[in-house]
Amino acid sequence: MNAGRYFWSGDIAAAEGAIAAGCRFYAGYPITPSSEIAERMALRLPQVGGRFIEMEDEIGSIAAIIGASWTGVKAMTATAGPGISLMNENIGLAVMTEVPIVIVNAMRGAPSTGLPTLIGQGDIMQAKWGSHGSYEIISIYPSNVQETFDLMIDAFNYAERYRVPVIFLLDALLAHMYEKLDVPPQEEIDKRVINRKKPTKPPGETLIYQPDEDLVPPMPAVGEGYKIHATGLTHNEKGHPELTVDAQEKLVKRLNDKIRKHAREIWKVEEYLTDDAKLIVFAAGSEARAVRTAVDMARKEGLKVGLMRPITVWPFPHEYVEKYAVDYLVSEINYGQMYHMVREYASGRVELFPGMGGEIHTPQQVLRAIRRMIE
Repeated sequence: MNAGRYFWSGDIAAAEGAIAAGCRFYAGYPITPSSEIAERMALRLPQVGGRFIEMEDEIGSIAAIIGASWTGVKAMTATAGPGISLMNENIGLAVMTEVPIVIVNAMRGAPSTGLPTLIGQGDIMQAKWGSHGSYEIISIYPSNVQETFDLMIDAFNYAERYRVPVIFLLDALLAHMYEKLDVPPQEEIDKRVINRKKPTKPPGETLIYQPDEDLVPPMPAVGEGYKIHATGLTHNEKGHPELTVDAQEKLVKRLNDKIRKHAREIWKVEEYLTDDAKLIVFAAGSEARAVRTAVDMARKEGLKVGLMRPITVWPFPHEYVEKYAVDYLVSEINYGQMYHMVREYASGRVELFPGMGGEIHTPQQVLRAIRRMIE
């Protein structure tokens, strides 16, 4: 893609950001509101020497990108809530085998089939806890089209750097909304791009799951001469199954700690007018756009209100919440998900301003909720 200014939807920006980050394999299955990502990748990947394949379902899609990643290629898929529900078993497999992949979830009204073309934010907890067991994952959530392009590069960097699945959250409003954005020259993007660590020892001297000091093992690719045994069973540093308490303790602790101990490097949070705020509204994605306007309106009335927008949703940026001794209003398009996390770490009152799905709150609705809480 040539550098310059473009007019794209969030879905197109996600696809182009992925290609700019080096993604060269996409496997997916159509589902609203993410289908335009697949359409764009089907067009663009052959132009850059990549491969696109439409799979039979979402389960096959994530299995395909896990396999592709083991060959050394950067791989992704995209879906919505019902597709994520089907992918969760293999998300757990990717966590256990430490495979860098990116999964876009364009959230829509839920549960079940819900509102296929309308916004929801009901997959926040699913992004972290969808699969079974104790594990950490990275999830990021933009609020505009420019951020969607920029953060997709970060998503691949996180996946490659920490050998972990990254769930890139969109919502139906952002996925289908068109805005202008600026694409920098590819040589500038390349300076930001991170690729996975490769083994420095030759085959026969390398344990494929032996971590470096950062707790992340270098990753050989299939076909490079290394003996690769990738299993969802509890395994040792050779990758061989070792079904013991000690092996489980060692492995699962590292899978969690490689993210937890680098959380401050991963966190991205927008703080808007929070320095003197007595009340902070906590909101993400498209909902945060309405909240920002409501905060400006509240300030004009003399109300000391700010906005905190988590760009990194997981690992949850709890230190940002903890540092303000204020009350929080959590505005989200669900019946309370981020609310529970804010309530866990806030020192003041925490109230929920929910929406069941279909549309974001208007700034006027958020302003009224702010007034009620202050009063």
